[in-house]
Amino acid sequence: MLNSYRRVLTARTTLMSGTGILARLPISMMTLGIVVVVSAGYGSYGLAGQVSAAYIVGNAVLAVVQGRLADRFGQRPVLAVDAVFFGASTGMLVRAVTEHAATPWPQAWAALCGATIPPVGSLVRARWAHLMDDEVDRHTAFALESVGDEVVYVAGPTLVTLLSTVYAPQTGLLVALVVGTAGPLALAVQRRTEPPTSRRDEQRTRGSIPWAVMTPLTLAAAALGALFGAMEVATVAFAADEGHRAVSGLLLAALSLASMIAGLLTGARRSVLPLASRMRMGMTVLTLGFLVLPFVGSLWLLGTLMFLAGFAIAPTLIAMISLVEVVTPRSRLTEAMAWVQTGLAAGIAPGAWLAGVVADDAGGSDAFWVCVAAGLVAVAGTWATRPPALSSPA
Repeated sequence: MLNSYRRVLTARTTLMSGTGILARLPISMMTLGIVVVVSAGYGSYGLAGQVSAAYIVGNAVLAVVQGRLADRFGQRPVLAVDAVFFGASTGMLVRAVTEHAATPWPQAWAALCGATIPPVGSLVRARWAHLMDDEVDRHTAFALESVGDEVVYVAGPTLVTLLSTVYAPQTGLLVALVVGTAGPLALAVQRRTEPPTSRRDEQRTRGSIPWAVMTPLTLAAAALGALFGAMEVATVAFAADEGHRAVSGLLLAALSLASMIAGLLTGARRSVLPLASRMRMGMTVLTLGFLVLPFVGSLWLLGTLMFLAGFAIAPTLIAMISLVEVVTPRSRLTEAMAWVQTGLAAGIAPGAWLAGVVADDAGGSDAFWVCVAAGLVAVAGTWATRPPALSSPA
């Protein structure tokens, strides 16, 4: 297994990937950090939800635009500009909340934070696609990035909770400000791994995005994001119903741990199945794994089943991203990947909201039905994705 990773991890690519993980750490810190600081400052979870939603909307609206700009003008100027504006807008958001600024200033600054946080995951994957000529090596690299995503989504919320508890409520956002400024700048200066820009005439002649593939794929990604958002709320609600709310973090960590293990294993081996088949199979297995959760009555059993379901997450995401890389021209690759990442991010808030409504009315167990429904939509999206014959196994 280690040989597969030794082939792709040179000093240059290790620095690039490590910087990418650091640079996208704020992605998993901002939403929770906003909820913590706004609820503490204003005493209102409703307002905290509004400000958090403004951040998510801002991110969803401009992430694809940033990907397009990175393809057209290069990653360095996009990362540099984003880093400066993200740092400034996050600082203004913290100031607005701590000084109890009236609506709509907290929402406006949060939306600007979301709009200027760079799509680092898409940018780093585009760098891997540029550096790795071998299809198997690209597959391993994408698996490595999926593991990095899991690390980010486990470490970020934990860090926010710890900092906000030990220090002031705004500490989590301030750390996200520092990391979200320094990380992208550190990635921007790594010119040797940056993919070349595409000229406007190249984009017109051979740079069209395959929307017949990307549209259902983005829908599947949004539904998968809704599943993730609903899963977090349902897990917390179920643990609270059982009188052990604090255990919810361990349950979610178990699922992420399984996904990380599966990602490492997936990157170390070559599959004989086509990418589309692997994506459909992974999404189906994940949905079936959540199908039994509404009937579970024990925290131990829930943790075991979530751990098993987690093994389907990383392989599904790896196949999805790999499929995007195969069917998309290099001149539009970052933009295409940003569509998938935006779909994932955009689905989280609606999924979490709907699961919260169900949990309030019927309890945490029934909230898992939202995960099942989202999973079924995601499965339908993967089956509606009809890639051309060039999407060979990786």
